Amino acid sequence: QVQLVESGGGLAQPGDSLRLSCAASGSTFGNYWMSWVRQAPGKAFEWVSAIDPDGVRTTYANFVKGRFTISRDNANRMIYLQMNNLEQGDTAMYYCTTGGAADTIRSRTWGQGTEVTVSS
Repeated sequence: QVQLVESGGGLAQPGDSLRLSCAASGSTFGNYWMSWVRQAPGKAFEWVSAIDPDGVRTTYANFVKGRFTISRDNANRMIYLQMNNLEQGDTAMYYCTTGGAADTIRSRTWGQGTEVTVSS
């Protein structure tokens, strides 16, 4: 079992950048695809991005392509989400999860989330 703890959220203005971090514990971390999933207030969960166990393959939702970059450091059990050119629509709670783009909500292991607010 993997345990996940996110950090790095906060208040940003449109056009700003933030970097989210996810610290993972558990010996099987390196076996998992990992994702970032977000939930805006009053809205459904949205998958944002995923990275394969080796950190080679990455996938992104269309609404963040070209702005967000996912990466991982398996030696230190970390997952990152670099978010550039933030938009107000990026305001959400961001969760680090196991799994790829197609995995269901129930099948994922979730962190507690880190809140991102983008406002002018």
